Amino acid sequence: MTSTESVSAAPPESRAARFVTDGFEPKNWIIAVTLLIGWHADGLGGVGWGLFGALFAAVIPVLFIKFGIRRGTWADRHLGVRQQRLVVMAFIICSVTSGTLLMRFLNAPQVMVALIAAMVTTLTILLAITFAWKISVHAAVSSGSVVMLALDYSPWLLTAYPLVALIGWSRIALRDHTLAQVIAGTLLGGTVAGITFALLH
Repeated sequence: MTSTESVSAAPPESRAARFVTDGFEPKNWIIAVTLLIGWHADGLGGVGWGLFGALFAAVIPVLFIKFGIRRGTWADRHLGVRQQRLVVMAFIICSVTSGTLLMRFLNAPQVMVALIAAMVTTLTILLAITFAWKISVHAAVSSGSVVMLALDYSPWLLTAYPLVALIGWSRIALRDHTLAQVIAGTLLGGTVAGITFALLH
């Protein structure tokens, strides 16, 4: 059977879940939230800072993952194997921490520093949990992003939480996570990112 036939033969639910998982993966949330909060902070200048933050929080980590996939070090871009996820998460924490320090040194708007610091804090706790349990990073990042956007723009943005639930469903449907792992990721991401962002904003 060819790869095309395999895709077409996949159950509709699986195809839909894969579409949601890939379309709303963490890097896409990170890029979107850094640009949106940057724009709200200082217009085009803030977008520039958003791109700078996204470089360390999304672009460099993605390049690292792609390099590992080409070498056969990682199984896939979603890092389904927990041991592989630990290594990549540690690298991402180092990258995002570097970005935070540079933004502070270069006098970036405080809201941007708070945003990247919230990412570091959330990732660090996720890494600690991942040593023992495969908590959902997709759920944590999407939940944290919605909360931070709501804090920065308007509480009405919390009505976007059904999208977080949809992402959680996709992770369960693809059997990458259990319901408990998705719920834990959602609660942790929203709580930790939200509190850190609010305190440092």
